[in-house]
Amino acid sequence: MGRSLVVEADGGSRGNPGVAGYGALVRDAESGEVLARRAAPLGKASNNVAEYSGLIAGLAAAVQIDPAARIEVRMDSKLVIEQMAGRWKIKHEDMKRLALQAQEIVRALKVAGGSVDWGWIPRDKNKDADALSNDGMDGRTIMQNLWETTGSDAFDADDAGAGESADEGVAGRAAAPDPADAPGAAADAEAAVPPPPSKAPTRILLVRHGVTDFTVEGRLDGRGGPNPDLNEQGRAQAKAVAAGIRAKVGDRQVRFVASDLSRAQDTIRHAAEAAGVELHIDPDWDEQNFGSWDGELVRDLVQHQDFRRLRDDETYAAPGGGETHAELVERVREALLRTIESSPDGGVAVVATHRKPIMVVLADILGLDLAHAWLLAVAPGSFTGIEVWTDGHGSISFVNDTNHLRIPPQQ
Repeated sequence: MGRSLVVEADGGSRGNPGVAGYGALVRDAESGEVLARRAAPLGKASNNVAEYSGLIAGLAAAVQIDPAARIEVRMDSKLVIEQMAGRWKIKHEDMKRLALQAQEIVRALKVAGGSVDWGWIPRDKNKDADALSNDGMDGRTIMQNLWETTGSDAFDADDAGAGESADEGVAGRAAAPDPADAPGAAADAEAAVPPPPSKAPTRILLVRHGVTDFTVEGRLDGRGGPNPDLNEQGRAQAKAVAAGIRAKVGDRQVRFVASDLSRAQDTIRHAAEAAGVELHIDPDWDEQNFGSWDGELVRDLVQHQDFRRLRDDETYAAPGGGETHAELVERVREALLRTIESSPDGGVAVVATHRKPIMVVLADILGLDLAHAWLLAVAPGSFTGIEVWTDGHGSISFVNDTNHLRIPPQQ
């Protein structure tokens, strides 16, 4: 039976849409003790987007405390509560995206044996979360893990800066490099707390490549295939990515790494050039090889039973020289280890890669099997922030951050 927790969340916008921020906290349900506090600015956004962002941050913090927790969510937004409970429809695209992220956290929680109850409360009963959301609107980023006695936050308040992601992820135990590691290890609350590290972790910003024509058309585009370039939208995303990297990295030393595929390299080339550093190419960060299916429309392939095997069976390879998921995992783990070993002490590694390699890294940290790893959303041009130690332990500070893509880059 998981720990009983209460998530209180809120968000606000001064102008609706206007200067926005979110706030959330997690309490022990029995004692009322505050275990975690979260707040961050969102730039220009609506009240509803800010409220959903607070919910995501609160859920993520609760799952970080206990991946199998019994959670009661309390918010003064009746809209968010009713939509998440499934009683009201979601029409706005930004809210659909954020609701999906919240639902993915809930699904992973339920798989681990946890639960979530949704409850509306009056505004005067939600003052603590409201105060934190005002901190976010004032430009403050707060990531306090008050229950921890070891380890460190992945991106603390000094690291985050204005514009830190609302799409915080879940911290947990990374699967050790041995592929025989038990996939359900992250569900163990004791295993979720890593031992004291022998050296500082490596901070890694994973960037999914920008949009190509294949992305728009819904075609498979793995390694060994047509290797499409960024289209006009993707090139605009690359400029926004460069600005977003500058905001997150600041003055730290940074190493830029990209897969061997052109769309990944072109997504962070602007950022590397602006930093005056070399862009290193590592083919092990490439997308999975889909064999003869490369370039095919996914909507045509989903009808085939073999294609479904590719999603569910880690030992299955697409016809025509495709790569199994297990083979992909092995090379991505090697790429991650090289990235850790070659990154500057106290600096950041920025890695431009693809959906499935990012999925592999997150699934390793969370201990997810292949079927549940597919629930992780990683949009084109998005950021995912992690910290990883050389012994394989890691934590996730945010997933699928696309805030920078909503702000036009400075010319």
